[in-house]
Amino acid sequence: MMITLDHALTIARETLAEGKRRGFAPLCCVVLDRGGHTLALLRDENASIYRPEIANGKAAGCLGMGFGGRELAKRAAAQPMFINGLQAAFPKGMLPVPGGVLIRAEDGTLLGAVGVTGDTSDNDEICALAGIAAARLQADTGA
Repeated sequence: MMITLDHALTIARETLAEGKRRGFAPLCCVVLDRGGHTLALLRDENASIYRPEIANGKAAGCLGMGFGGRELAKRAAAQPMFINGLQAAFPKGMLPVPGGVLIRAEDGTLLGAVGVTGDTSDNDEICALAGIAAARLQADTGA
């Protein structure tokens, strides 16, 4: 199985919609396939500058390390020099915080990642989870 454009668009649309339903700050969502290629990127018209780059860093960091943003955040706290060193090695950046979520098939196969930014990292993750669920795929936060 692979993530499709329809999956990616559903995830991105529903992620932004969840943020609006909850009254969160304007969001931006990027969906990457397992090779790190952008399938969808939606930015609320009121989201602040550089949100696409931030969302991409959240998603790409998860793909590059193989676990979700929550686990990345734990490792960044425990090994800050290692995580800082990875910044140069990751061409799309890395942001080790919640809001980056791996996307998996029901059998656990890695399909891609989503990155969400605009509100608090915890709220970004809540919206990412809603988007992934709407696409009927599995979320992996690394928790």
